[in-house]
Amino acid sequence: MLVLSRKVNERILIGEDVVISIVRLEGNQVRLGITAPRDVRVVRSEIAHRSHRDRPRSWSDAAASTAVPVA
Repeated sequence: MLVLSRKVNERILIGEDVVISIVRLEGNQVRLGITAPRDVRVVRSEIAHRSHRDRPRSWSDAAASTAVPVA
């Protein structure tokens, strides 16, 4: 595992197509912004590990339901 220190408004690049931005820090929480191509699945681990029965019909439904616009 690679561990990095970042400040608000700094970014981490993964390959050429994925960018993780540090949007906000509040106490012990970090707000991240993730930019990735549509064909790259980005989900929170707790959603990915839910039982098969509870999974949304498609991953795009899950992404749409958890997406938060960044101002």
